[in-house]
Amino acid sequence: MKSNQWILGFVLLTLSSHVFAESTTSVPADVALQKLIDGNNRFTEGKAKRPNQSPERIREVSKKQFPFATIIGCSDSRVPNEIVFDQGLGDLFIIRTAGQVSTYASWGSIEFSVAVLGVNLVVVLGHSKCGAVDAACKSNEVPGHIITLTNAIKPAAEKTKHLEGDWLQNAVKANVALQVTSLRKLDPILSKQYNSGKLLIVGAVYDLETGKVSFLDEDYILSIAK
Repeated sequence: MKSNQWILGFVLLTLSSHVFAESTTSVPADVALQKLIDGNNRFTEGKAKRPNQSPERIREVSKKQFPFATIIGCSDSRVPNEIVFDQGLGDLFIIRTAGQVSTYASWGSIEFSVAVLGVNLVVVLGHSKCGAVDAACKSNEVPGHIITLTNAIKPAAEKTKHLEGDWLQNAVKANVALQVTSLRKLDPILSKQYNSGKLLIVGAVYDLETGKVSFLDEDYILSIAK
């Protein structure tokens, strides 16, 4: 399995040398982050612009895509990424699984967005009242392959078990923080881009009741990673 990952990484790096040389549309990480923050503010204030959703945009992105951010989010139907960030066609590269748990296919997809599409911002987006995190906290027996999700989230549940406040909400945040830390260390592509300062990998939590996306403080992420 590791050899397959290495081969994928080599191919993506080879492709990226050509893509980066030709692309002039790559958005800096700080600019991309502000676009997401501004979009979510519009969404929560009822002032969404719903950009890049015209017939002209459909034709434009049919030729090539230049997303400005990658979102690793939960599959929950109540957290549609383009809507909550008020973006449109071709703006966001999205990977979604329950509990935003990542494995080889997800990692390869994220690497593709960075190495080939030129994305400089990766956001791990959790959300309040996450069912997958709740199942990991309760340690209930779950059917089929669902156990792979809860097992991946259990470290966050254990880290927050004795903290003050709501255990589920604390575990949701910790799960995001641990996933961010893991991606920052992922070889061969993400770690290199992150350590060079070109790629920003951050965490955030979406509130189901308000629609607000809150980005995690770096100090919090580092404290959870210890």
